[in-house]
Amino acid sequence: MEEQKFSKYERARILGARALQVSMNAPLLIKIDKDDLEKINYDALKIAEIELNSDILPISIKRPFPKKKEEKLKRIKEKKISDNKIEKKEEEEESDIAEGGEIMELAKPQDEQDESETGSGEE
Repeated sequence: MEEQKFSKYERARILGARALQVSMNAPLLIKIDKDDLEKINYDALKIAEIELNSDILPISIKRPFPKKKEEKLKRIKEKKISDNKIEKKEEEEESDIAEGGEIMELAKPQDEQDESETGSGEE
């Protein structure tokens, strides 16, 4: 059997899952002497690491890979719009903008000049 190389993320996930099992009194999969357990202070993470390094954990990793698509791309057909329709749309948009401008009362250059003359005299 070939040696499995886990990424650091996979390794952390495996160790975390097994350490949780061990901390909830799951049976150990490897025999460890009491002296060794006392040396590592019964640390569930250390026990999980020992089990992982001895290759006896029944936990597997499934790595999904993207599927290859061998499909020809089709060109999207765009609807052709005549020049007359484009001109009509532009005219409608311009009239909408003009109506909106009337509602908002667009600033006129004359108004700005009047304000600048009165504003400088008051200060």
